[in-house]
Amino acid sequence: MIITSVEESRANKMVRIFIDNHYAFAIPQEDYIRNHLYEEGEITAGRLEHIRKDVLVRAAREKGVYYLTIRDRSEGQLLKKLTEAGFDEDIARIAANELKGLGYLNDSRYAMRYLAGRIKTKALSQKALRYELAQKYIPADIIETVFSEFEVDDEEVAFRAARKKFGKYDLDDEKVQRKVLNFLLHRGFSFDIGYKVLKLMKEERK
Repeated sequence: MIITSVEESRANKMVRIFIDNHYAFAIPQEDYIRNHLYEEGEITAGRLEHIRKDVLVRAAREKGVYYLTIRDRSEGQLLKKLTEAGFDEDIARIAANELKGLGYLNDSRYAMRYLAGRIKTKALSQKALRYELAQKYIPADIIETVFSEFEVDDEEVAFRAARKKFGKYDLDDEKVQRKVLNFLLHRGFSFDIGYKVLKLMKEERK
């Protein structure tokens, strides 16, 4: 097997290696130099396997740890970061699996922490919270498990949020009622919940 060409990327400091005119792998520039690949014309199957299984996985794993020290991430988020950094998807997945085994990655833990934080900082419906978790690549089964451990009552959450924001307004004013409904709809609550909240707020004033 012959290394027929290389392509260097200044954007992510990766080098794409082509063997026998076919793309083979992407490697960080420092590892490309450290492993003297620039000196090699011919590459054996054993050498190629070593680079894939050892050099590239180690580099991706170290990059993953770096990303996770900046902030906690889901497995899907980390895979996205690693592939954006230039690592091939299969290498990124192996590295992510190793980090899971070491306890660096845990989607259930991430989802629990995220949900607990969002509930404290912003009143959102279950629908909105589920959507946010899905956007962070949390699997559906983990989302269901996490919600089964949290008691999130949409009506209660919506009532507290609306009362806090509109408690001093004239709730008999139709413009105010529309503002309350729009506020709750924007946070993912249904019309039904919105009308119930308005009714409860009015009853509270009596």
